[in-house]
Amino acid sequence: MTRTLIVLAALLALSAPMALAAPPAGKGKPDNPGNSAAAPGQSAEKNAAKKCKAMRKNDLTGFKAQYGEKPNAFGKCVAAQEKKAEAAEEAEEARENAAKKCKKERDQLGLVEFKKKYAPAGHPNGANAFGKCVSKLSKQATS
Repeated sequence: MTRTLIVLAALLALSAPMALAAPPAGKGKPDNPGNSAAAPGQSAEKNAAKKCKAMRKNDLTGFKAQYGEKPNAFGKCVAAQEKKAEAAEEAEEARENAAKKCKKERDQLGLVEFKKKYAPAGHPNGANAFGKCVSKLSKQATS
């Protein structure tokens, strides 16, 4: 009996460090499992399909009301979701480009002239001039 306990204790003492050791490089769980909407290796189409599946599962009557009851309803949903994603991406790109243009214009005009041009009327120090510039340029880009 004691001999069995000694062998068992020795076995456990040797296996514990192996169980706690880090996996070899390239093996084991990845840092980013890929479940997020912006996961690498996933296309926007797959994410749109996931959204549509969730919509259909959670609210079937609402899904049918919005996309119809025909067999192509799921395809309509995916197309609409992709279109929304593309529009959001373009709007974000327009904001980034607008910010770059405003920064360039601010550097060219100087801070005082830039604030005079874009600051809200009656604002004492023109603190929101950059935001107004970005808003104006991004609206022009999206329309």
